[in-house]
Amino acid sequence: MTDMPSGARDSADMRLRRGARPATTDPHPATTGTPLVLSGADVVLPAGTVKAGQVVVDGTRIATTALENAQVIDLSAHWIVPGFVDLHNHGGGGASFAGGTAEDVLQGVETHRRHGTTTVVASAVTGDLDFLARHAGMLAELAQQGDIAGIHFEGPFISPCRKGAHDEQLLRDPDPAEVRKLIDAAHGHAKMMTLATELPGGLDSVRLLTEHGVIAAVGHTDATYEQTLRAIDAGATVATHLFNAMPPIGHRAPGPITALLEDERVTVELINDGVHLHPAALRLAFHHAGAGRVAFITDAMDAAGFGDGRYMLGPMEVEVADGVARLVEGGSIAGSTLTLDRAFKRAVTVDGLPVEDVVAAISANPARLLGLDDRVGSLEPGKDADLVVLDSAFDVVGVMRRGAWVVDPQLG
Repeated sequence: MTDMPSGARDSADMRLRRGARPATTDPHPATTGTPLVLSGADVVLPAGTVKAGQVVVDGTRIATTALENAQVIDLSAHWIVPGFVDLHNHGGGGASFAGGTAEDVLQGVETHRRHGTTTVVASAVTGDLDFLARHAGMLAELAQQGDIAGIHFEGPFISPCRKGAHDEQLLRDPDPAEVRKLIDAAHGHAKMMTLATELPGGLDSVRLLTEHGVIAAVGHTDATYEQTLRAIDAGATVATHLFNAMPPIGHRAPGPITALLEDERVTVELINDGVHLHPAALRLAFHHAGAGRVAFITDAMDAAGFGDGRYMLGPMEVEVADGVARLVEGGSIAGSTLTLDRAFKRAVTVDGLPVEDVVAAISANPARLLGLDDRVGSLEPGKDADLVVLDSAFDVVGVMRRGAWVVDPQLG
């Protein structure tokens, strides 16, 4: 469990405290059955940005045209973008997805929703295999209810050479039988597993995951360029937080980063918090992979949206100071305190990326990877009314999930 941090807290998150279960339904219905027209904003659609456009919401869905009784909300000088989709997230709001209770998970989910993430995958960290299986069962119930979009297992099948904030004593080679145990424990809600595919059993485990419709992600790996190519050929399609927890690029030993960037079958995760990546590394990834193969993630831990202090990430104690999370023992970076709204703003205002490319990386691409792009990830008629309203400085002023306001722009 997580200790209560003593540092500064985001005032918007002061309502949530350990042990206090948030509402499982969105707090501000968009209307009482009345369709909405969100009008006047620059709307980012799959085909491009529509200036002074509109989004029509009818019930829980995006509609094609407004009905006569629709309520019009003027959002001139704002942006409307799809709700954010986070593939890789360990918690937030003082609560853990990796080891907390169902109430803890809901608390973290609510925190990230208020920062624009309307779809989130709960990520586990390395632990005892039986514990991970039991915890997956609980997370699967939340996925069945629609509170989370599925489960990501980050560990224990990773390299001790690149373990990062994972307990080395609990690491193990990726035995396909043990991989299958975790898949089964998730009851159809396992979405992704991060593996060091060069370890014994790694390629067979990639094949097993692929056969069961689970994303095989290369990460926390000490693989060579050639070993990584073999993993991709076996079915791996994601690079877990590219650049982090893997060998750097060498001119004679190009390593996994080069293999992952150059293969069109691979989507690369990036943590755009200004700590995990230099802006030049982020630009390098976008240049080589293109906007269609990048997924922004948070890799967030409990302190996201909450504040500095002492926390637990799985069995490892973490100190968060000035928003940077590091292991108490050893000092390795231990996830992040990022929320996707900050990643979005930084990508546009610091990294200079086009808004449309950022929307692809933060919404459309992860939704496609998860197989949810028929419902979320873009603003199209028939899809869930999941959207984020940004002001001209790219700060969040409104969040809607399934047609209900999580953050109501009319309430300021």
